[in-house]
Amino acid sequence: MKEIKKTLYQLCLEYVQKRMEAAQQAINEAQKASNDDTKSSAGDKYETSREMMQQETNRNLAQLNEANKLKVALNSINPENSSDKGETGSVVLTSNGNFYIAISAGVLQVDNESYFAISQASPIGMKLKGLKAGDEFNLNDKIYLIKKIF
Repeated sequence: MKEIKKTLYQLCLEYVQKRMEAAQQAINEAQKASNDDTKSSAGDKYETSREMMQQETNRNLAQLNEANKLKVALNSINPENSSDKGETGSVVLTSNGNFYIAISAGVLQVDNESYFAISQASPIGMKLKGLKAGDEFNLNDKIYLIKKIF
C-alpha cells in the first residue's frame, strides 16, 4: 500500500513539474517574440502586438504561480505517513472509485488501477475528510462506501 501512495505522490509531482515547465516555456517564448518584434512604420500594430505578448506572459505567470501553489501543497505531504481516516495524503478506496487526497491532478494510473487525484478543498475531498473505512457518504445522489484508507 505504501508503494501505491509513493507512486501516486510521484505522479502528482511530475504533473506539477510539467505544468511549471510548460508555463515557463510559454513565458520565455512570449518574451522572445516580444523582443524580436521590431517597430514597424505602423506604430499602433507594434504596440498592440507588444500588449498581446504582455497579456500572454501575464497569463502564463499566473499559471506558473498556480503550479507553485500545488507544489507547496504537495511538499506538505509525507507519502510515508499512513492514516485510517480521510485527510490530505490519504488514499481512499470506495465502492465508486479510488481517490488520492493531495492536489487536483486528474486520473492517475498505478498497477492498472485508476486513482482520482483530488484536493482536500474539492467537493469529494470535503466529504471524505475525517471519514473511516466502513463509513458512507452521498455525493450527487451517489452513495460511496469507504472500503479502505491508507
